[in-house]
Amino acid sequence: MKRFVAALLVLVSPAVFAHTGHPVEGLLSGWVHPFMGLDHLLAMLSVGLWAAFIARDLRQCGYLPLAFIAFMAAGGALGASGFSLPVADSAIALSVLLLGAFVCAMARVSLPLAMALVALFAAFHGFAHGAEMQNGVDFTGYAAGFSAATAVLHGAGIVLGRLLVRIPALYRATGMVIGATGFVLLSQSV
Repeated sequence: MKRFVAALLVLVSPAVFAHTGHPVEGLLSGWVHPFMGLDHLLAMLSVGLWAAFIARDLRQCGYLPLAFIAFMAAGGALGASGFSLPVADSAIALSVLLLGAFVCAMARVSLPLAMALVALFAAFHGFAHGAEMQNGVDFTGYAAGFSAATAVLHGAGIVLGRLLVRIPALYRATGMVIGATGFVLLSQSV
């Protein structure tokens, strides 16, 4: 328990948020962005973990990631346009908490409902990506980079989920750690 609490305390660093103002310059910046903060990293992996659980077959595992990537790109365009969304950080942290809870609970919901939830979360993640862009940066290259990195993280989550779902206690524990991290992130963002 002491180690778990110590690990959570490490999370009070602002570096756990991917959207901390690092330079955004195109494809490579977009590729690196989802790996730069625990908030995005855990959300992307969680989408894959949850997809592995609720999908009836391997083909269906791609539906949640596709919904996420599509709405993340739309949110990114909104963020890049200069639109203001002051609750984005809190919504991102809440998405980590809820996705962790869905994994922990082994929540089996209809695929359309899961896609809608993931799409909502994705719009906020994308908004944070787009809002960091400086004027003159090519949105297309940047969006291609963060979309490709997101797809890789979703794929890693699906692979991990297909392995962990065979050991329900471990799958649930993974969700619990993700959800607890989301709770800490949410407490930092409010």
